[in-house]
Amino acid sequence: MSVLATLSLARGGDAPEIAEMSRDLIEYGLAWSWTPARVQHFICGAASTVVVARRDARIAAFAIMQLSEVTAHLNLLAVAPIWRRQGLGAKLLDWLCATATEAGIFRINLELRAENAAGRAFYAQQGFQEIGIAPLYYQGRESALKMSKFLAKGQPADGSQNL
Repeated sequence: MSVLATLSLARGGDAPEIAEMSRDLIEYGLAWSWTPARVQHFICGAASTVVVARRDARIAAFAIMQLSEVTAHLNLLAVAPIWRRQGLGAKLLDWLCATATEAGIFRINLELRAENAAGRAFYAQQGFQEIGIAPLYYQGRESALKMSKFLAKGQPADGSQNL
């Protein structure tokens, strides 16, 4: 059986590739805000988790989540177009939900472009509920759909996992 990808925590050297994926896959049409330096800050941060799915020594997908006392915020999640619809996004979310649960987090919140129908459907399929709209959230130009998921107790995710 072929391994689709390997999940692991991001390393400092991953910051430029993650930032470029964010610019091209998430921030298109907006000013680039998730620069390599900002991504590096989250990779090194004690209150954040940056996880990557590697395929053929490249990052096929990534997610960045920030943790607080009882909630977490999913800042970014992207899957390279060639690897979409193969379960990588769901695996990243499973990892993050397990990590959050282990940390005592009870809810994960996120925002996505209100017009992103595919993203909206993906997150709904993963158990996220729509909770509101944030008008002109993205650089005063685009509205965001706010979504949230309550977590059940589960097993922690640590180390690498083969998919």
